[in-house]
Amino acid sequence: MNILSLFVLIPILMIVGVFLSRSMQAIRGVMMSGAILLLGLSGYLTALYLNMRAAGDRSPMLLVSDMTWFESLNIHYTIGVDGISVLMLMLTSIIVITGVLASWKMNPLPKEYFLWFSLLSLGVYGFFISLDLFTMFMFYEVALIPMYLLIGVWGTGKKEYAAMKLTLMLMGGSALLILGILGIYFTTGATTMNILELAKANMPIEMQRIFFPLTFLGFGVLGALFPFHTWSPDGHASAPTAVSMLHAGVLMKLGGYGCYRIAISLMPEAAHEMAWIFLILTGISVVYGAYSACVQTDLKYINAYSSVSHCGMVLFAILMFNTTAMTGAVLQMLSHGLMTALFFALIGMIYGRTHTRDIRLMGGLMKIMPFLGSCYVIAGLASLGLPGLSGFVAEMTIFVGSFEHTDVFHRVLVIVGTSSIVITAVYILRVVGKLLYGGIVNEEHTKLTDAVWYERLSVVTLILAIVAIGVAPLWMSDMIRESLELFVI
Repeated sequence: MNILSLFVLIPILMIVGVFLSRSMQAIRGVMMSGAILLLGLSGYLTALYLNMRAAGDRSPMLLVSDMTWFESLNIHYTIGVDGISVLMLMLTSIIVITGVLASWKMNPLPKEYFLWFSLLSLGVYGFFISLDLFTMFMFYEVALIPMYLLIGVWGTGKKEYAAMKLTLMLMGGSALLILGILGIYFTTGATTMNILELAKANMPIEMQRIFFPLTFLGFGVLGALFPFHTWSPDGHASAPTAVSMLHAGVLMKLGGYGCYRIAISLMPEAAHEMAWIFLILTGISVVYGAYSACVQTDLKYINAYSSVSHCGMVLFAILMFNTTAMTGAVLQMLSHGLMTALFFALIGMIYGRTHTRDIRLMGGLMKIMPFLGSCYVIAGLASLGLPGLSGFVAEMTIFVGSFEHTDVFHRVLVIVGTSSIVITAVYILRVVGKLLYGGIVNEEHTKLTDAVWYERLSVVTLILAIVAIGVAPLWMSDMIRESLELFVI
């Protein structure tokens, strides 16, 4: 069996194990065992990939395996990885294990919750290893479908409205996406849905102009592309903690990854020709998301609008079509995935104690829960781009690469985009000052306790990953650059 298939098999075994479990302890054992195996497998795969590249293997995709599923439709179970997908698998594994820890006391219906959580994880893992358009789309849908129930059943606030809005918006994106995928397949006259073969098919530019925007918008909806981002704040605000972590930390990355892997890689001429339209939209996402976060008072809405800004930066950099900016885009996916998962984990832990997310009703929490307060400061510093943490590495790479364009249009957009750094600093420092260092607003909060062991383990894991990227990013940058060489023009 190809090692990559284990990323599909282990979540399936987790689903079976949880289904057969008869106690909360057994469910936790199954979920933690599976999450640890997936994290270890991701680490082994990363080491294996680096060794294969060091040995001189320059294949565009490594560990490729192909099996026919539906011969009459040329649908294959084709899998393989490059440096970008290896890093995405590592990110997913970190978020999954920390999400399981954040859900340690999940109630009610813990069995059903972890079944849907595992199914969502299965879809994400399958998407990142797929090289067949149909298989990739299938796993994409598997990742999206559980979100309705995870929010609608286990969420808070206007959870039914948020779940329905999210589902309708993302299914609308999927409708555009399936049209784009079918257009790519039939207009190239290919006998396969393998994306490596389709990239060589030289799709006519007239057809690219039709199907590129459909595909880019289809994935862009999940990447919170303006003006299709409105599902994101409501969805994040209503989702349970671990679902917010997995959704913002990993699921939204399927949007940026799909835009690069399919829309841009398979239709490069139309991508270059129409990039200016989407650059304007992504530039709006970057600034609008940051500004909107400034005027929020709910901790989850602040982080949700921050995610709109940071994910907009990913799509913005991808459309710059140079190695430096696109390397920054992937680093931003990694950085944002980790720090937004950390934010949502901490917000969930604070909410579980204070029973409010309104920053106007909280203050002085650093004195009451110093561990959670210190971790929130670290997450904030990563978000605003403090050197030594992942946010600085990603954003500097994006803006330096983007500024390599010498024309006025691109440079004006970059200057506008960099204003988000200032706006981000404003809302992060405002929240930290009010939430942690202000006076104690509610005397009842003085009785609250700090984080317990499984909460500490979850947030420390995320912080260590954020620091690792900030301190030693070069080996990841090299993996990304090697993978971009085929497609950057």
